[in-house]
Amino acid sequence: MLFNSVEFGLFLPVVFFLYWFVFQARLKTQNLLLVAASYLFYGWWDWRFLMLIAFSSLVDYFVGIGLTTSNHEPRRKLFLVTSICVNLGFLGVFKYFNFFAESFADAFTLLGHPFEATRLSVILPVGISFYTFQTLSYSIDVYRRKLIGTKDIVAFFAFVSFFPQLVAGPIERATNLLPQFYAPRKFSYDEAVIGTRQILWGLVKKVVIADNCATIVNMVFSDYQEYNASTLVVSAVFFSFQIYGDFSGYSDIAIGTARLFGFRLMDNFAFPYFSRDMAEFWRRWHISLSTWFRDYLYIPLGGSRVGLWSKIRNTFVVFLVSGFWHGANWTFILWGALNAIYFLPLLISKRNRSNLDTVAHGKLIPSMRDVFDMGSTFALTLVAWVFFRSDSVPDAFAYLKGMCSSTLFDVPEVLPRRIFGFLVIFVVIEWLGRFDKFAIAKSIDSLPRVVRWLVYYLIVVILIVFGGEQQDFIYFQF
Repeated sequence: MLFNSVEFGLFLPVVFFLYWFVFQARLKTQNLLLVAASYLFYGWWDWRFLMLIAFSSLVDYFVGIGLTTSNHEPRRKLFLVTSICVNLGFLGVFKYFNFFAESFADAFTLLGHPFEATRLSVILPVGISFYTFQTLSYSIDVYRRKLIGTKDIVAFFAFVSFFPQLVAGPIERATNLLPQFYAPRKFSYDEAVIGTRQILWGLVKKVVIADNCATIVNMVFSDYQEYNASTLVVSAVFFSFQIYGDFSGYSDIAIGTARLFGFRLMDNFAFPYFSRDMAEFWRRWHISLSTWFRDYLYIPLGGSRVGLWSKIRNTFVVFLVSGFWHGANWTFILWGALNAIYFLPLLISKRNRSNLDTVAHGKLIPSMRDVFDMGSTFALTLVAWVFFRSDSVPDAFAYLKGMCSSTLFDVPEVLPRRIFGFLVIFVVIEWLGRFDKFAIAKSIDSLPRVVRWLVYYLIVVILIVFGGEQQDFIYFQF
């Protein structure tokens, strides 16, 4: 079920009404409703996916209890290994088996021993990378005794399958989200207003920005050999905004929807394209995944407390694993490696934590230095996105080569003025709202109530009139 679908438009009000007006006084029943609604939401794609998430939830539920009740360290390690093997095993079979099989076959072919790789004809379960990492963090935190394993199976199943963030995050920590299922929740009109406003802005990002950009991106990337360099650059820029509008739009809708039900999810994006270096970009892009790798991979490897070469190794490990997490394709691994290379000069020079504030703090207009830093960071990101979007590594290099041809300064063959206008307006609104949780979080609070409602209706009209052709969320494939 897509957030930008008619089905979700009918599903959400029904669940909201039952949650607040039928089961309001009964916490356990509210949680049961959320489990049922989440399983309906997830099973809408394919009911067979439900067995996978139910089994994964059941394993980690009992692992959590075992980790909490046992003080025998070898037994606790066995429980943890069980959780890791089950979750990563599912991920490996469904997402990576064919990749490894084909890679081994290609390697042996290069060595002069060709053979046919065995492939599995399986459907990749939607959102499997997200909820497996979420349950893994639960098991690891219980093992580290940062959290007591829950005995409330309904609350735990609701935590794992919570429909607003089930399919594409944010990847929540049990320390933040799970306790919210234990506490009685009261309806807050102000929270509902903020949540609805964030949903609307997320839909603008997805429907108006991402879906419109997607039509150009899909056309150019599928036949990039036929376009001049300037058109390839325009398409790469459009993809940069497509993936940002698509993914951050999903996160906004997820966070806003959770607010409607009295839950607070972690922020997942913080205006990353206004970053002044790549370290700042990764503090602002897909925050829930970046912090997950920081806490469960980078720090256990030694983090920044080790020598320079170990820091470099740890950085490459994190970025390569991050790339591999995104997909079973060498393009994602090279995308991760390229971002690691971008990060290294900052790490070596100890400038990776230089820009911790928001750009142009207290100013309307950025300085020329800020403009240059943001522009150069965006340009580096754009090059990396070419690998992310391309079907293969040769396609990515050919696309980049095409961008650098002599036709770079020719008039683009494809430059839809309407989409370009949308992007300009979008960037201005994001810039003005960059100090808030999302661009229009507070900007319209000072308006009279009638004017605020007119703004909301205007946003709905814009979604209907200017929305692009419906596209799946990009991160559903991960």
